[in-house]
Amino acid sequence: MSARAPGLVRSKNRRLLRFAWTLSGGSSDCPGGRNAVTGNTRGLRADARRNRQRLLDVAVRAFSERGTDASLEAIAKEAGVGIGTLYRHFPTREALLEAAYRNEVARVCDSAEELLAQYPPDQAMRVWMDRFIDYLATKQGMADALKAVIASGDSDPFAESLDRISTAISTLLKAGAEAGVLRSDVDPLDVGFSLGGILLITTDKGLRDRAGRMLDLLLDGLRHRAD
Repeated sequence: MSARAPGLVRSKNRRLLRFAWTLSGGSSDCPGGRNAVTGNTRGLRADARRNRQRLLDVAVRAFSERGTDASLEAIAKEAGVGIGTLYRHFPTREALLEAAYRNEVARVCDSAEELLAQYPPDQAMRVWMDRFIDYLATKQGMADALKAVIASGDSDPFAESLDRISTAISTLLKAGAEAGVLRSDVDPLDVGFSLGGILLITTDKGLRDRAGRMLDLLLDGLRHRAD
């Protein structure tokens, strides 16, 4: 079988992450500058890095709760900085929104390695899947705001983030396969689609217990079975 063309893989990745965001209630470079979006903080003083991280933490809550109606002035005030400081780090609303989104994706993805240091691989996978579902379920307002960025055609914040999510799942699967507790023939994108499907039918808070049971079933399907 011939290898898939890189362009087709990237296109599939973008569609999957858009699908995941849609399930969460919503459905790069931005004009503000690359560092504002990607989170490159090299060269910043320690106090500037702290200010930036506080702004991102507050922005995540604000955009998640209020979507595009979130006030930048209120975000700056809650973060304990002036509006000028906010604009120095994030020259546009879109720059702040994308940076906040990428920051949250990084937290979820980076937790895969942390969980593997704490738990056996299969248990780490189960805890990570729970975190991922919670992450999507609580970011509905941010998803709505991101749709406006995508509609503008200036940026596609999803492709790089999906690659990170796929890498996190791959890391967990590889650790599980090496330990002999998870299958070695699983496509991480299939796990991503499965997680999105679980979120789709358990969006209501009253169905959160059902989501947990379905995650248990998904993990059971990932387990290695001796011949």
